Amino acid sequence: MTTHELAKAFTALCTSGEFEKAGHQYWSDDIVSIEAMDGPMARVAGRAAVDAKGAWWYANHEIHSVKVEGPYVNGDQFTVRFTMDVTPKDGARMAMDEHALYTVREGKIVEERFFYGM
Repeated sequence: MTTHELAKAFTALCTSGEFEKAGHQYWSDDIVSIEAMDGPMARVAGRAAVDAKGAWWYANHEIHSVKVEGPYVNGDQFTVRFTMDVTPKDGARMAMDEHALYTVREGKIVEERFFYGM
């Protein structure tokens, strides 16, 4: 599978709200996830750790809507833009604007790196 094919399939799953399925299908076992923040989940490595990070997100946020744009492919990388309307369980409702940069090797995503709009 080419990076372009993977990017289209991954993004199609995200667009249909199947974020967990997209990860399980396309992440490498050695996936690294890097957030643009400090803290214990700023950088996690391995499928189990990235799954746990996702489980924490869903347990701690009410997601009202998500819009997915992309993918935009360049070589072995692609980006996807996510705009979200969410309410943290302990906070106020907010709009998030996030870009994700994915790196692909041997038909799997080996790194995801997130950038936040200001």
